[in-house]
This record gives sequence, structure tokens and C-alpha cells, in this order.
Amino acid sequence: MGEPEWTRRDVLRTGLLGASVVALANAGLVTGCSNPAANNIAFEIEELAYGPDPMQVGELSRPLLEGSRPVVVLVHGGYWRVGFTRAAMNDLAGDLARAGYAAWNLDYRRFGEVGGGWPGTVEDIAVGIDHLAELAPTRNLDLERVAVIGHSAGGQLAIWSAARGSLPPDAPGAAPVVSPKAVVSLAGVLDLVSSARSTEPGGGVELRRAIEDFLAATPDQSPSRYELASPLARLPIGVPQLVLHGSLDDRVPVDQSRAYVAAATAAGDPTEILELEGVDHFAVIESTRAWWDQVLGWLAATIGDPLVATTTVSTSTLPAS
Repeated sequence: MGEPEWTRRDVLRTGLLGASVVALANAGLVTGCSNPAANNIAFEIEELAYGPDPMQVGELSRPLLEGSRPVVVLVHGGYWRVGFTRAAMNDLAGDLARAGYAAWNLDYRRFGEVGGGWPGTVEDIAVGIDHLAELAPTRNLDLERVAVIGHSAGGQLAIWSAARGSLPPDAPGAAPVVSPKAVVSLAGVLDLVSSARSTEPGGGVELRRAIEDFLAATPDQSPSRYELASPLARLPIGVPQLVLHGSLDDRVPVDQSRAYVAAATAAGDPTEILELEGVDHFAVIESTRAWWDQVLGWLAATIGDPLVATTTVSTSTLPAS
């Protein structure tokens, strides 16, 4: 269906940032549907700190349902640099909550900020995901059903987060408290070594420089950092993975996802690739696209249907808007 003038996300965001609010999707106050497959469940949004830095925060979008909620962690991209924030994933967070998942949309320190880059960026992702263990008792979160979705640089961080259990004990992010059971990469940077050696003009050079900034080294200067950080180097990850990539991506080459999936499959990981013909780097994070329904279906198959054995909370119990 066509895009409405006001989406549910617009209503939530108008003057309500930073507050715990209720999405009035069930109240008939908004027309249009960003995802025809979504169940349009009412949900609330909380901004919650997982550390002392202003960027160590996340937004938890939690459906107003009885029963514990499976959780999807969202990790935005932006070449690990200052610029993009969790706002880039707001659309997906709202759609996941309307479908019955709790969405934990993370910000983190990036290169260009105090503490950002290596190892602060990956440590933030680790602490941010582990913080779910503190939130679970009071927010009704099911930590046995956690998935991570990452876009671009966030794809690298997402798969890295699922591989933390195999990290050496002294590595940043080792010894996870919360272990994801599934990962979705949306145009992710999955081979840091080959990307950092790229001499391709345009996006290839920009990506190479971004990786060198993130890890503060080239592959030759610090092979150990690349070994710890690159998803390809961490195989096998040990959890199901879905890799989406557009054929018109000029930021991260689709060949990288193809090579990663082949290597992951050979290593024994259950991994699928969904190549999107005629799609660019940023369209993969739009919930209005047809392939998003496939992602939701894949999540339900891997971490469980979020609506099984649940009951919608009575509207009489909703907080005042």
C-alpha cells in the first residue's frame, strides 16, 4: 500500500523522544500500515542507559502483551563513525514491536568520540546486549530467544556479537552474559581483511579507510585485531544467519556477502543469503519492502513465533498517553 502522510512512527516521534510512550496502533488513531504482515500490536518505548556515556543508551520497544517477549537487538551502521545513530533503525524497531517482538535499538560510541573505535565500540555492543539480563526480570524479556539484526558496519557488529563465546578470554567482549540465537546481516561488512585491502575507487576506498579508523591499524599492522573483529575470521559462529544484500550496493560489495555465506556454510553454520536485485545499500533497512516479511518469517522460524501462547493486554491497563 502507499505511504500515508503520517505513519505510526511519526506519531510516536513527534515531541515524545526520550519518554516512555505507547504506540496507539490499536486505537484507530493512525491510518496506513508500514508492513501489511505486521500485527499492529500496541507497544511502549523506553530510552534506557546501559553505561555512563551519553551514547551508551538504547531504546526498548516492548509490545503490550502478556507472556515473555523474544528480543531482537538492532545495531545501526555508519562505517563505525560519528554520524548515524539508532534513529536509522527506528522503522525496523517499530515494525518488530508491532509484530510482537521486543526491539532493543542500540547506540554506541563510534570513531571520533571519546572511547569510540577499537575496543570501545565492540565493548559497547557487548555490554549493551548483556544489559538485557538486567532488564529481563522487569520487562518480561525471553533471553533464550534473542536475535541481532545489523546494517552495514552494524552487520559486522551483529555477527561479532553472536561469536563472542569463541573469543579468547582476554579479548574485548569475551564471556557473554546474553548469547544471541540468530543473526541477520543487512548489507553487512563481513570480511574486514579484504575490505581493508581494497583499492577499488569510490566506496571501496572509503570503506577501507573506515575500517582502518575503526581498528586503528591495517591488517598488516595488527592482524590480531582483524582476527578478533572480522565475522569471516570468527567462523563458525554457531547460530543460524540470514544475509541480505542488494545488487546495486555501492558501499559494501555484494560479492562480500556471497563469499561469507559460502564460507559459513562450509564451516557448518546454517546460513542463507537473500540477494535483492536492483536494491541499494540503504533500502535494506526499509520495512515497507517486500523482503522484510521474509526476515520476519525467518525470525519466527529461528527464535520462535512471538505470538504463540500470548494474550494482548487489555486496553484498560494501558498507561495514559
